[in-house]
Amino acid sequence: MNTVAEVLNDATAKIAKSFDALKAQFAGLRTGKASPAMVDQIKVDYYGCPTPIKNLGTISTPEPRQIKIAPFDPTVIDAMNKAILAANIGVTPQSDGKVLRITVPELNEERRKEIVKVAKTQAEAQKVAMRNIRRDANDAVKKLEKDKKISEDDMKAGLDKIQKATDDGIAKIDAELKAKESEVMAV
Repeated sequence: MNTVAEVLNDATAKIAKSFDALKAQFAGLRTGKASPAMVDQIKVDYYGCPTPIKNLGTISTPEPRQIKIAPFDPTVIDAMNKAILAANIGVTPQSDGKVLRITVPELNEERRKEIVKVAKTQAEAQKVAMRNIRRDANDAVKKLEKDKKISEDDMKAGLDKIQKATDDGIAKIDAELKAKESEVMAV
């Protein structure tokens, strides 16, 4: 990278990816309401190949507390059942031979607090990732200045822009965490 703008664009894109990854993780956290995202990423052993459950059937929520999985191939129902149980998401699927139904139970206070702790851990991990992105971008800008490709003023302006992008990303994470926390704790 030869300019501060290139370094900043790269860092901003990585920060956005980090935030998107957090949103995907949060979607998988159980809130007491049924959501297809709870089972989306579960991998099923399909003829020896770990395959995401969403690729093996349609996932829907016919009721607020129920997830219905209709496999394209009915022979895979047992493997799906085992994979959901192995994922340890706190639910037990029921099968009628054609579809799997997962009833999402009410969350008690203790379980809600555990989920909030998991969410905070995930958010902190993404904040650390953003800080690492900032460090790498700062190093790249400092190297540009050291190699005399940019002036010292450009370096300082670039470092400020990178810090602002990082602060914005962390603020978005905090807002998303606060929203998820209130969603989980709502009875």
